[in-house]
Amino acid sequence: MTINELQDQVIEEFSDFDDWMDKYQLLIDIGNEQQPLDEQYKTEQNLIEGCQSRVWLQANEVDGKLFFRAESDALIVKGIIALLIKIVSGHTPNEILESDLYFIDKIGLKEHLSPTRSNGLLSMVKQMRMYALAFKAKEDM
Repeated sequence: MTINELQDQVIEEFSDFDDWMDKYQLLIDIGNEQQPLDEQYKTEQNLIEGCQSRVWLQANEVDGKLFFRAESDALIVKGIIALLIKIVSGHTPNEILESDLYFIDKIGLKEHLSPTRSNGLLSMVKQMRMYALAFKAKEDM
């Protein structure tokens, strides 16, 4: 599936709920479905700057595609990073760099987060794009 198809799937999933308490619960459930990040990856180097909560993000490249794993010590944040992973993981660096993550606005995520969580969300997206940029640069060598 393309990044946009995955985004549309998430938008549809969230549109089933009108109440933001239900949407927060869906985020928490998505975060809890995620495999825990191996302790060896919970390092300062993998910690995302700009997040109020602690979020570790780790990326591997397999056959030209990036696969992300992450963990957070906050339930909603864990759900947010799991959602981002669900959408961008398994795609090429170019696909990630060229993607417009419109689902964030479409599901109303940004306006229902506190300013610090919203900044954290932007930091997560930025970090994923930085990984994509780094792997792309490595490919181009």
